[in-house]
Amino acid sequence: MVYVLNINGQSLMPTERHGKVRRLLKEQKAKVINRCPFTIQLLYQTATEEKQPISLGIDAGSKHIGVSATTEAKELYAADVELRTDIVKLLSDRREQRSARRNRKTRYRKPRFNNRVSSKSKGWLSPSIEQKIQSHLSVVSKLHKLLPISSITVETASFDIQKIKNPSIQGEEYQQGEQLDFWNVREYVLFRDGHICQCCKGKSKDKVLNVHHIESRRTGGDSPNNLITLCETCHKRYHKGEIELPKHIKRGVSFRDAAFMGIMRWAFYNKLKELYPNVHRTYGYITKNTRIKYDLPKEHYVDARCISGNATAKPLGYYFYQKFVRSRNRQIHKCSIGKGGVRKKNQAPKYVFGFQLFDKVRYNSIECFIYGRRSSGSFDIRTLDGTKISAGVSHKKLTLLETRKNILTERRAAFLPIAKARGFQAA
Repeated sequence: MVYVLNINGQSLMPTERHGKVRRLLKEQKAKVINRCPFTIQLLYQTATEEKQPISLGIDAGSKHIGVSATTEAKELYAADVELRTDIVKLLSDRREQRSARRNRKTRYRKPRFNNRVSSKSKGWLSPSIEQKIQSHLSVVSKLHKLLPISSITVETASFDIQKIKNPSIQGEEYQQGEQLDFWNVREYVLFRDGHICQCCKGKSKDKVLNVHHIESRRTGGDSPNNLITLCETCHKRYHKGEIELPKHIKRGVSFRDAAFMGIMRWAFYNKLKELYPNVHRTYGYITKNTRIKYDLPKEHYVDARCISGNATAKPLGYYFYQKFVRSRNRQIHKCSIGKGGVRKKNQAPKYVFGFQLFDKVRYNSIECFIYGRRSSGSFDIRTLDGTKISAGVSHKKLTLLETRKNILTERRAAFLPIAKARGFQAA
């Protein structure tokens, strides 16, 4: 499928007439705009611009987005988009470095919290959630530049976390959660553990109690199932590595992804309605029923095709696997200090022999991406799923295909059990 833009950069219906595309490029009546997905722009004014109704299905998620654009007859675009999951880590690193710098430069200045944006703006969302919502919107925006989308259908799942924890919960019990009548999470955790150290069971005779994160706050958050009560003696000894927590103390089930979907559900949908006309919403049970009815595989882009309302459309035969990556590395030094008290730089030169991080290159007829670079000209190249092609290939053996973008794209073969109702044969 070749995607086509008119002379003004507006999207037209895509084509599979590769011979005509080749002639237009050869006669300089069109130019290549993008290599993957392959997109051309016409350099002449077209007499007519016929367009068919195109439905876009979006399978929203916390880690992956399924995308499929279809007409009634066939699929025009399919993608599985992997979202970033490093926002919390980067914010934690920034918090750690700011605290250390504050301690070095102005030792007695306390951290300030009243000037944070969360205390000023209504409807504020945490940076990790905001980034994922903006990624969803970015995917939709980029697809509108490729295809003349006429309608959008979104599936945003909602999770009843209290029902997951307690399947028998009913009615007024929803307003009587485990933290009812407690001032904060710390007070609840101390009460839950009987105000007794869960490590030594009070043998240390230390009356000062601390609430300890089983996993770091970065990983496990501040939910009660990630917190236990430890006396100050055991708490200090644990962080010095002198003792270990009892084996029966384990972190409970994490509901981070479910909580994200609950928050982004309406934020994403309402933002789409502000930006585009004909935005509709569907539900997971409808998508599942459609997939089972036509015996389709469980893939994000296949679910998106069911969501678009054209589950029986002829599949494209391939899909684009896309991955969001950070655009800039603002961290100048590494958090960990090496031997001799030297704080090493966290950044390599941007360009090494003309290549930069996440450039798309060809090596031995394999298309891959640069994941690591050395000043000597040796590169670590991989595919988007992390498969290592070579850990030390010379720059002389690489051919640059595309410069890096914030969304890396790789074409992959699709699973092709075709919908039974249309009787299509697998290509």
